[in-house]
Amino acid sequence: MAIKNVGVIGCGLMGSGIAQVSAQAGFPTTVVEANQELLDKG
Repeated sequence: MAIKNVGVIGCGLMGSGIAQVSAQAGFPTTVVEANQELLDKG
């Protein structure tokens, strides 16, 4: 089974790293986070 999209729930220490690596690898990546401050950090 091939990975088509990546979804990350939570943008803490691990979630942000997973989202960054998957996006840099070329996967369409969606991040869901309840805390707007964490999302604003990028």
